[in-house]
Amino acid sequence: MRAFLFATLACAATAAVAPPLGAQAGRISYDTFSLANGLRVITSEDHSTPVVAVDVWYNTGSRNERPGRSGFAHLFEHMMFQGSAHVKKTQHFQLVERAGGNENGSTQEDRTNYFDLLPSNRLNLALWLEADRMRSLAITQENFENQRETVKEERRLRVDNQPYQRAFVDGLTLPYDSTSCFAYAHSVIGDMADLNAATLPDVQAFFDSYYTPNNATLAVVGDFDPTDLRRLVTQYFASIPSHPAPPAVTCGYRLSPGVLRREFSDEHANLPAVVRLYRIPPHDDADTPAIELMNIILGQGESSRLNVAIVRRAKAALGAGAGTPGTHRGPGTMFVFGVANQGIGIDYLDSLLAAQLDTIRAGGVTADELTKAKNTFRAQFIENRETVLNKAEELQHYAMFHASLAVMNSDLDQYMAVTNDDIRRAAAKYLDPANAVILVIKPAAGGGQ
Repeated sequence: MRAFLFATLACAATAAVAPPLGAQAGRISYDTFSLANGLRVITSEDHSTPVVAVDVWYNTGSRNERPGRSGFAHLFEHMMFQGSAHVKKTQHFQLVERAGGNENGSTQEDRTNYFDLLPSNRLNLALWLEADRMRSLAITQENFENQRETVKEERRLRVDNQPYQRAFVDGLTLPYDSTSCFAYAHSVIGDMADLNAATLPDVQAFFDSYYTPNNATLAVVGDFDPTDLRRLVTQYFASIPSHPAPPAVTCGYRLSPGVLRREFSDEHANLPAVVRLYRIPPHDDADTPAIELMNIILGQGESSRLNVAIVRRAKAALGAGAGTPGTHRGPGTMFVFGVANQGIGIDYLDSLLAAQLDTIRAGGVTADELTKAKNTFRAQFIENRETVLNKAEELQHYAMFHASLAVMNSDLDQYMAVTNDDIRRAAAKYLDPANAVILVIKPAAGGGQ
């Protein structure tokens, strides 16, 4: 699950000057091939260490769920570790860890992923395990009921019983109309009533629709021989049958439909908080670089505008920040937030947040702010490509969220080319007050204990 906004603030931005721009740093070389059953394979050799990452992304997340059956994508993240034809329940973990590796999975709106990180001489184990559960997951009543209860307990633990989390998770769905964009108008973790209403045939149908080779991409990065890898992938995956393509997902949306304000009472919060959500375009939109750099300037690090103006100078907030909660192929959101200091009115705090957004809408940012944001982004961009698992995730990201995988080796240039005019234009378009969803979170009487 994503790490939510109130867990921590981003680290301070580095003040180092970026080296001259030219060929993009952090380039990743790769090859691709596909099997006859539709499985797409992306490979990248990295012989710097004797390890290998096997990373499977299924083209399914909460966006693929239907009304009344939310939470299935996240449920399957758990179900996929409950055994298959040749692997007993929880044995996937045991086999990988005994081989000196680790594994996990995660669910987001647009995708579900599963990864295995192992010594390179056990590449065959990871591929065999992933193929076995793609082919023959153990979908039994016992496994289903057990994991349904696990997911419900996870919601209680990570959302319902955490300060601010329930309001934030539920609030993230408010920018979307459930009739025209159910894909993003419900939470990833799912609704308790929907999980209770689910049946075993529902679960089997979801698996048959989405957990198929023609709906998956396999990325392998690390210390391997390409000929051996192709042989192993063919051996383990080629005989898994494909299924009809899942139904397409649609999402109608429009910017600036009018401000929406919602209040939440939180029995776990000690201090009030406000979150401003703004609708933004799909991730591959040309405005994304300007939006992401604007978020860094607004709310990431000790020198960010929100931290300097609201936390340090006005002393109105315990913490403040900005960011985007996830990546979408459809419309997304960005947020700014503040947790009020003792005795600070929530409307006053909200007015301070809005004022900082208005300054960027009116005048953009300074040259120094833009340089620092680019340096910060560039450092994060390169850091995300330093390990074999991170490289695999980057390959998967560009394969899913961009028109071409090749963009991954030119994308940084788009961010480095952003100008103050680009940011001011993006701010005027997306930080429009009529484009805002305002979440006000107030401690319930006797809350925070």
